[in-house]
Amino acid sequence: MHNDLKNATEALKKGGIILYPTDTIWGIGCDATNPEAVARIYQIKKREDSKSMLVLMENPALLERYVNEVPEIAWDLVEVSTKPLTVIYPGAKNLAPNLVAGDGSIGIRFTKEEFTAKLLQRFRRPVVSTSANISGQKSPAFFDEISEEIKSQVDYIVEYRQDDINPAQPSSIIKLWPGGRIEILRK
Repeated sequence: MHNDLKNATEALKKGGIILYPTDTIWGIGCDATNPEAVARIYQIKKREDSKSMLVLMENPALLERYVNEVPEIAWDLVEVSTKPLTVIYPGAKNLAPNLVAGDGSIGIRFTKEEFTAKLLQRFRRPVVSTSANISGQKSPAFFDEISEEIKSQVDYIVEYRQDDINPAQPSSIIKLWPGGRIEILRK
């Protein structure tokens, strides 16, 4: 894992794209503050740039660096969640503009998975996390289901957990609206 952490961090620092295991499914990632890298992910996925992507962070204490106002309920949701949870917050800031949704929101998930947590600690910035598939195609449940088309376009492929054949599931998604209203988008 040490070499993967070193190589993935270096790729991210250079504006590169990585293919990596997350707390849910395998993802394509980049520096969430780098608009050129974000644009490359949209290109790789053949995804409309009007469809925002989420970011991974390892420490909830960093949330206020990337969101204007954190609703009080957000802290409770993050704390009590027993499975991966993506929360969409209004008022994104300090992220690549092409990553933020048209309404100014951003999806953020705090990872508890060992590799991504260590990667985020080393990199010290949020990392984009989007499923490792062409837009509209089935998300891969494990590494061997990722297409060669995706693999050939990234700058670094993490070796850690490539042999893990436990099918993974995407996270639950909750959107927080100004005023505290909660909307469940995916259970």
